[in-house]
Amino acid sequence: MTKKSSNNALRITRDTLALVLAGGRGSRLHELTRWRAKPALFFGGKFRIIDFPLSNCVNSGIRRISVLTQYKAHSLIRHLVRGWSSFGSELGEFVEVLPASQRRSDAWYAGTADAVYQNMDIIKSLNPKHVLILSGDHIYKMDYGNLLSFHVESGAPMTVSCLEVSLEEAKGFGIMSVDDNARVTAFEEKPRTPLPMPGSQDRALASMGNYVFDTDYLFQILEQDAANPMSTHDFAKDIIPRILADREIATYPFRDTDSDGQPYWRDVGTLDTFWEANMGLVDVVPELNLYDEEWPILTYQRQLPSAKFVLQGPGREGKALDSIVSGGCIVSGALLNRTLLFSRVKIHSYARVEESVILPEVDVGRHCQIRRAIIDRGCRIPPGTVIGENPVEDAERYRLTKNGIILVTPEMLGQKARVGI
Repeated sequence: MTKKSSNNALRITRDTLALVLAGGRGSRLHELTRWRAKPALFFGGKFRIIDFPLSNCVNSGIRRISVLTQYKAHSLIRHLVRGWSSFGSELGEFVEVLPASQRRSDAWYAGTADAVYQNMDIIKSLNPKHVLILSGDHIYKMDYGNLLSFHVESGAPMTVSCLEVSLEEAKGFGIMSVDDNARVTAFEEKPRTPLPMPGSQDRALASMGNYVFDTDYLFQILEQDAANPMSTHDFAKDIIPRILADREIATYPFRDTDSDGQPYWRDVGTLDTFWEANMGLVDVVPELNLYDEEWPILTYQRQLPSAKFVLQGPGREGKALDSIVSGGCIVSGALLNRTLLFSRVKIHSYARVEESVILPEVDVGRHCQIRRAIIDRGCRIPPGTVIGENPVEDAERYRLTKNGIILVTPEMLGQKARVGI
């Protein structure tokens, strides 16, 4: 498959408004999202999670994008202003923020559908033919132009982007049953016993949380939902079942931009999955290719000096093995092994850091030993600290996951957190 949209798809993208739902709290990430929304969480050495759907939009030719925010959105909004505000407004292009602002009621966003409903006046003023609704907290690369073309050709008022998952994984998703024409026949949110997809005994068809609507139909269905006092105003729980009662819903099989095989898509919704996804990037040939010049992941980044590795001597040699090191980092007489450093991290002499994700502006003192950890932004690890060797001691001081990953935050070290950062 090609990485760029067809000419027909590009014409459709010009008539499309993308709404990125970025108000999620990400409670299963615990302290990592105490001061930031999940879409604002760091990923991959220099990015934020929100950069992936936004980059997909730009690379697909969609240049009218609104980001809906709610939970602790300060760092997210600041990132959007710094990194995504350079579009040509005179050409009708923009990435704008739509915060929860009680536009149609006295309440904040009550659900994903309500978030869109409360901004219907803004959507109407832009007059798009199609509305692309995207989850703002997943890691993947996707050409939305192909999705939009499929939607138009299907003739359905709504299209859901889907991916194949195992039956065990399916218990955490919205699962769709489809007929031979890939039309949805039933939908169940997080089923206890998921039904396999046609032609398979061990795979199910899961919703990605990405939807395409014909605009007029979207307004109609949202007005009906808003008038229903029993609704939770959620696309998965309320809107899809309501549409299925009398209209067709098309499904679009997710394909990424890198291969024709199993596509890369990650919901880094837990500490374990966040660590695993970041660790996957240090592989020699990672599943997610961030070096793809044809489909770049865009972001805001500070102007920083290059990473620096210094000192050579017995037991005191600055080097990194199978690791990713971002700008502004200094590795001084220390060893990194399968580790990912975000910007402005300092690792001091005789320290050893293995299989760890170190967020920006962390300082690791001399003789520290750190293994299988996530170190939050701004932590100052005292000299001689050992993390990842004794699970009992780690659980007393830090957060220890079921897979043995340790989360360390400034508060756990008795230090002041960078609130809102």
